[in-house]
Amino acid sequence: MKEKQKKQESEKAAEGKAEPKKKKPAFSIGKRKKAVAWASIRPGKGIIMFNSRPVESVENETMRLLLKEPLMLSGDAWKNFNISVRTKGGGILGQAQAARQAIARGLVDMLGSNMKKIFMEYDRNILVYDPRRTEPHKPPRSSQGPRRYKQRSKR
Repeated sequence: MKEKQKKQESEKAAEGKAEPKKKKPAFSIGKRKKAVAWASIRPGKGIIMFNSRPVESVENETMRLLLKEPLMLSGDAWKNFNISVRTKGGGILGQAQAARQAIARGLVDMLGSNMKKIFMEYDRNILVYDPRRTEPHKPPRSSQGPRRYKQRSKR
């Protein structure tokens, strides 16, 4: 009996139609620069909320597309879940990329390792944290930046 069930699951995964792996809510965190996003993914009707507002009401189109990117990659599987994302810190694009990462990680938890393969083939940063940070400004000339020195004349 279990062998048939595993075979059916692997066939559905091969077709790209992933069945929900678990029915419990998944909580995930995404980070980008100074921005942090917390996503809650629960079984539901496919409602997506970003900072307590529907994602369609986000004014910035680039931000809206970044938020929907993991959903487009997952096909119709996300329509079985309600997704709620809360962000804090950073700028608007940093928040959008952090939310994108949190949504993708939550979908991997809910839908299984097949989604992880799809996301990693598309863009590794959709799942993996980027540790790069800006270098702190140095004390003597802190207003100019971390490495800039006064320009000198050679003659």
